[in-house]
Amino acid sequence: MRKIWEKIFEDALKLQKMVLRDLNEEPFYLKIDGKWVYVDEEVLKAHPGGSAITTYRNMDATTVFHTFHTGSKPAYKWLTELKSKCPTQTPEIAKIRDDNTLKGFDDVNIGTFDITPQRSEQISKNFEKLRLKVRAEGLMDGSALFYSRKIIEPVLTIGLAMYLQYHGYYLIAAVLMGIAWQQLGWMVHEFAHHQMFKNRYFNDLASYFVGNFLQGFSSGGWKEQHNVHHAATNVVGKDGDLDLMPFYATVAQDLKMADSWLLSMLRYQHIYWTVMLPLLRLSWLFQSIMFVRAMPTHFYKYYRDTAIYEQIGLGLHWTYVLAQLYCLPDMTTRLWFFFVSQLVGGFLLAHVVTFNHYSVEKFTLSSNIMSNFACLQLFTTRNMRPGTFIDWLWGGLNYQIEHHLFPTMPRHNLNTVMPMVKEFCRENDLPYMVDDYFTGYQKELHQFENIAKIANKLTYKIM
Repeated sequence: MRKIWEKIFEDALKLQKMVLRDLNEEPFYLKIDGKWVYVDEEVLKAHPGGSAITTYRNMDATTVFHTFHTGSKPAYKWLTELKSKCPTQTPEIAKIRDDNTLKGFDDVNIGTFDITPQRSEQISKNFEKLRLKVRAEGLMDGSALFYSRKIIEPVLTIGLAMYLQYHGYYLIAAVLMGIAWQQLGWMVHEFAHHQMFKNRYFNDLASYFVGNFLQGFSSGGWKEQHNVHHAATNVVGKDGDLDLMPFYATVAQDLKMADSWLLSMLRYQHIYWTVMLPLLRLSWLFQSIMFVRAMPTHFYKYYRDTAIYEQIGLGLHWTYVLAQLYCLPDMTTRLWFFFVSQLVGGFLLAHVVTFNHYSVEKFTLSSNIMSNFACLQLFTTRNMRPGTFIDWLWGGLNYQIEHHLFPTMPRHNLNTVMPMVKEFCRENDLPYMVDDYFTGYQKELHQFENIAKIANKLTYKIM
């Protein structure tokens, strides 16, 4: 039994690579607007967006650059400087290969991208027209009134929870804390995407307040993980959100990392998946502490410079959480209050963030899907059917397709752009996946069950 718990602890530490992953610091090229620019170590270290820039290493990053940096004058100034130093000859780029497949099962949960280069180019041109139209109509502009209200809502919810706690309504108070933390999760996500302010600095300050202080999540840690996810959604070997080992395997090649003990556990991953969802918040809290602790010596200058803000914010978060627990009458009440609030918040977060991408197919890097940003997002993202309550509960992430196509678009405009996106999909014969929750949830479980069956076969093969 002791060896089993030691194994679980060892594997839990490995999971922290979701945020604290190894960085490839080697220089590389990016192709933007038809020109190759050279990204050396100096440029890489200075990139404010962290390792997201490495996602398109030696690839065409035109659309993803313009999508991520809409309205950012510093980004375009930096790009102009890089272009002035671009090489006169086309650099030699090695062909991408997938060498880490699991023979016989490498097509399970894996999609195919067989659009011709000519059609792909036309789709990219059409998406660029849509992107410019969306911006011209002001849909990239955030509403100060909306975001003020969305900050006040969870703050008042926390205040109400503390009031009820003071009067002895501990269970209701704990549930309200969980709801507030879920809603704050959407806020740190939006400010980290720079959806409100044109000035990056003000978005960062807001993210420290709603994220590090009120929520307990590291703004920088969220960006480091989440920006890469947006740049390479569901691309195996690129998207860190697919790296759930040792607890879950999203594609067959993950099983190559599993020993007999893990394989025997992964046979049931589609069964225990739902049970583990409430633990997501606790996992992110732990990852945030680990990330912020390492920020002063981080490879990227941005994280080193902002470390003090994040450390203070996270310290204040745990100060008020521990003070709230201290005011409870006894240790037993403190423990169940802590876990109820954290697990409620965790489940409300997890049932949303797992729906959109785990329910669809994944793609290999050699599939070339990253050559077309619009196709990448449409082939790897599923929407949840909208509604007034769902829009509030899901923080706009039920419009996940629209959000992935326009990550800096404020939440309150996603519903407006949705008909335009649907029309774009119809005109270009592209998928637009949207389902009710339980249909998407079943597809999600089916993806995990596919890999569980392979784990089962491999387990018996070893035996």
